[in-house]
Amino acid sequence: MGKKRNGREDLLPGTLDMLILKTLSRQVMHGYGIADHIRQVSADVLKVEEGSLYPALQRLQLQGLIKSEWRQSANNRRARYYRLTPGGRRALGESESSFSRLIEASARVMKPAT
Repeated sequence: MGKKRNGREDLLPGTLDMLILKTLSRQVMHGYGIADHIRQVSADVLKVEEGSLYPALQRLQLQGLIKSEWRQSANNRRARYYRLTPGGRRALGESESSFSRLIEASARVMKPAT
């Protein structure tokens, strides 16, 4: 189960890739932007550390789910920007569907007996 640390929850195993793909489905982003988007949208509950983010980005790129290119960031620094591939879009759809079924099933188990 997810552990709570300083008011933040650890991610459930397997959800980081899905969250990255979902974030990139909205727009092309660099690594820090991805982590910041997840933190902001989750109202500071989910924090993706660099030690988890960059290996996940590398893994997704090796799987052909995302592509990257070097660009200048808004603050004029060189940064690697990531974008979703068509295969990444399909994988995201499958992950979202599977995750929804898991959440619904868990909610049924957690529902108090009537």
